[in-house]
Amino acid sequence: MVVGCVITEQCALAVSTERLWKVVYSGEDTAALPKACAGFIDAVDVEGDGGPGSVFTMTLSPAAAELSGSDVMKSRVVARDNAARVFKTEVLEGDKVSGQLKSQAVEMKLEAAGDGACVAKLRVEYERLDGGGALSAEDQAALAAGYLDLLKMVEAYLVAHPAEYA
Repeated sequence: MVVGCVITEQCALAVSTERLWKVVYSGEDTAALPKACAGFIDAVDVEGDGGPGSVFTMTLSPAAAELSGSDVMKSRVVARDNAARVFKTEVLEGDKVSGQLKSQAVEMKLEAAGDGACVAKLRVEYERLDGGGALSAEDQAALAAGYLDLLKMVEAYLVAHPAEYA
């Protein structure tokens, strides 16, 4: 990775780490994410056992694909630590901003923040195709928002359905 090409963001969420982890990162139920993000994610397919080396393919709805510039988001699991709630991936195929990148490594960590709440901490390291430095501030914000907005969609679903994934 090119030094200095790092984005870090965090986001407070009104659901527990356990519930959010089950839906987004555990790999236990590939139908959970499309259910929680209905109208945005149509399907999640996994090649492998869900652990390191597995490839996750997220198929977006037509409306989401139009917004993102891609109908599929594909990533390879680098590490999954269920106890520490840390998930690391490398993006293989992504949206318009990802199309500018030679490589993109993502780490998401969920930390408890009181009863029924957590903080999602995002770190994205990337290298541009053209060898240039950092993406524009607008593209960096769009890249981070893609990850955090997904978590906010899941949060909204879990708040509206408190008995699910408890």
